[in-house]
Amino acid sequence: MGTRRRARPLVRVRQGARGPAPVHPDPGRGSFGMKRRGLIVIAAASGLGVGARAQVSDLNDAINKAGRQRMLSQRMAKAWLALVHRTESSAAQPILDRSMALFDRQLVELKAYAPSADIRKTYGELEAAWSEYKSLLVGTRPNRDSAALLLRTDARVLALAHQGTVQYEAASGKPVGKLVNVAGRQRMLSQRMAKFYYAATLKVDSTQASAEIARARSEFLAAMELLRNAPEATNSIRTQLELADHQWLFYDMALKEINGASPKALSDMFITSENLLAVMDRITGLYADLKT
Repeated sequence: MGTRRRARPLVRVRQGARGPAPVHPDPGRGSFGMKRRGLIVIAAASGLGVGARAQVSDLNDAINKAGRQRMLSQRMAKAWLALVHRTESSAAQPILDRSMALFDRQLVELKAYAPSADIRKTYGELEAAWSEYKSLLVGTRPNRDSAALLLRTDARVLALAHQGTVQYEAASGKPVGKLVNVAGRQRMLSQRMAKFYYAATLKVDSTQASAEIARARSEFLAAMELLRNAPEATNSIRTQLELADHQWLFYDMALKEINGASPKALSDMFITSENLLAVMDRITGLYADLKT
C-alpha cells in the first residue's frame, strides 16, 4: 500500500461548478493525507440533489432521481451507524437530516411523474416502506442494539427504490437510460459498502456484512468498466470517470482497514465514501443530460 501514489486524494465539489475542485492534502495526516474536518467533501456532497430540477423533467431525470433514492436509503443507514460509532458526528447528523428531506421530496416527484399504473404502485409501496424506515431513523437514538433492525428496514426501501429505477429505465427504452441507471447505482454501492463497513466494525452480523462488501466491490468495479467503455461517454464523462478511479483507490484502502478499525479508520471511511459519492453523482447527472 505504501507504493501507491498519494497525490490529490480528496476533492471538494463546489455547488454549481463545472467540476470538482481539488483539495490539497495535509501531508502530516497519515496514509490518506486527511484532516479530520476541513478536507471533508461532505459539505458539498450533503447537498446532493439540492441544485436539481424542482420537478422531474424527462425520463432520464426520472431514472437519475429514482436511482438517487437507492443511494439515499444506504446513505441514511451509513450516517446513522456512523453516529453509533460517534464518527464524524458533526457531519453525519446533517447528512442524515438532509438525506431524509431529499428522499421525501423526490418520492413526491417520482410518484407524481409515474407514467404507468405499475410504476405508481411501486411508489405507493415505497412510500409505506419509507414511512417505517423514517420512523426508525428519527424515533430511535442511534445504538448498536437497533442496528440489525435498521439494516432489515433499509433493505426493503432499497429493493423498492431499485424496482422503481428499473421500471423507469424500461419506460425510457433507450441505451442511455441504462447508463444513467448503472452510473446512479454506483452512488448506492459507495454508500452500501460504507454502511456494511460500519455494521461489521460494530460486530453486527460481521460475516454477512463482509460478504456484502465483497459483492458490492465486485459489482462496482464491473460497472466502472462498463461506463468507461460506453460509446455514449463524452470527454467530460471520461474525465469524471478518471477522477472516480482516483477516489476509488483511497476508498478501497479505507475498506481494507475493516479489522480492528481505529477511530481514524472509521473517519477515513466516512470521508472517502462521501468523496466517491460526489463524483459518481456528477457522472450520473452528465449521463442524464445526454439526449441520445
